[in-house]
Amino acid sequence: MKLRVVCQKLYDYVRHDLKEIAFPSSLPDPPHLKKRRKLTWHERFLVLKEASRLYAASWVRDIGPDLRPNDYKKEEENDDQPDKAKGATKPKEPSTLEDLAVAARGGMETLRPALQRVYMTRASAYRDALKSFIEGYQEGIQQVVDKKQDGKSEETSNSSGKAG
Repeated sequence: MKLRVVCQKLYDYVRHDLKEIAFPSSLPDPPHLKKRRKLTWHERFLVLKEASRLYAASWVRDIGPDLRPNDYKKEEENDDQPDKAKGATKPKEPSTLEDLAVAARGGMETLRPALQRVYMTRASAYRDALKSFIEGYQEGIQQVVDKKQDGKSEETSNSSGKAG
């Protein structure tokens, strides 16, 4: 009797659960999505051709305006505006990642202060965000309390005016 139950459970596991683990079924699409038609072989070829062209172009350092026209438009707009400091270029501050990379090359002695600086910056940003959230939350609570008090004072003045 027990062997039959074990065999049945094993059969159910293989039939249902294992199939779902090996080949999970995806969730159905939301009802607002419209299904797209399947691409023809010619359209698939054109997509593959364009994707391979973009992939090959991505290996070049300067991609060019044909692949990223929005980036070049921003640069042209900046060039059109007269700048006082165009001649004087201020040195760019290194990013956090670049700073950590340089510190990692120097060894543990230089990496530890750089990591401490990163963590302290993140901690202060988190603390400031938490403070501003708490202040905003307290302001919201104060507004709700004020509205309730105004509503109660209006009700008491209305009820006293009707009694008199």
